[in-house]
Amino acid sequence: MIEYILFDEGLRDRFLKVVADQGIASEVRADQIEGFVVALPDDLADEVIDLLEDEYDALMVEQRCILESLEGDQTCALMGVNITLPDGQQRMVPIPAIYARRLYEHFTIEEIRQCVSGIAESVLKPDAGSLCHNV
Repeated sequence: MIEYILFDEGLRDRFLKVVADQGIASEVRADQIEGFVVALPDDLADEVIDLLEDEYDALMVEQRCILESLEGDQTCALMGVNITLPDGQQRMVPIPAIYARRLYEHFTIEEIRQCVSGIAESVLKPDAGSLCHNV
């Protein structure tokens, strides 16, 4: 089994939603020390594992920021989203943590990446036409 540990109930639920959206059966149990363990089958396709790892990594960044904010530490004032520009270049787009947390509450990391990529593409290739047209 592949196991992921999450310390926040809300983050656990968001991870479980991503897992369920992929049609994957999961088991959840309380960790012996703290938090929750999400166990998944170990025969998942590589691309599914990559998707889950990306989502888990994003949730861990958010978890760190939650802990730091509870402790009064302001070191995590920004979060980043990796995107690929239209010309193939990779970039990290910084997003203020307060907005990134809100985005992560409602969207998957891939949905956020697509949104930020769309904005970046619009900036790099502006279209002076009307917003109201068929795509």
